[in-house]
Amino acid sequence: MTSTHSPLHVVIMGVSGTGKTSAAQYLQQHLGWVYAEGDEFHSEANVAKMRSGTPLNDDDRAPWLASIATWMTEQAAAGHNTLVTCSALKRKYRDILRAATGRVVFLHLTGEKAVLAQRMDSRVDHYMPSSLLDSQFATLEPLGEDEAGVVVDVAGSKDDVAAAALAAVRKFAG
Repeated sequence: MTSTHSPLHVVIMGVSGTGKTSAAQYLQQHLGWVYAEGDEFHSEANVAKMRSGTPLNDDDRAPWLASIATWMTEQAAAGHNTLVTCSALKRKYRDILRAATGRVVFLHLTGEKAVLAQRMDSRVDHYMPSSLLDSQFATLEPLGEDEAGVVVDVAGSKDDVAAAALAAVRKFAG
């Protein structure tokens, strides 16, 4: 879906286990926008580090975030609205993403740590262990009032979360 307005990038953010991928896939199905899974932009070294249970640091994240922002800019140049999953835990990380061409807004999925840990422990074929959840919560800086975005609690059913996410994105898309 293209628009005559500046392309819109929706970054589905939050700690691991909040359902960023599920929300993004739902939004992609309903909006038809270009979608990218932020985890696919990680280097092999980052994936290995997380798989071993070691949290990433800012130096690890910088090239990953820059590559996502570059992808967003490339999509904007083609006139595409986008959806991208990315933890975007710190404001300075979101600043890197906001540097992409187009309008960048954040859909922050939140939830209780115990619920998210249970979800993570039941996942199959994902490299992110629930043992890193504490470090993610410690790193998380919620959206500032001056940051374009909306917070959606994931405590409800998947359908409720998806409906809230879609309503928020439609509001930003105008």
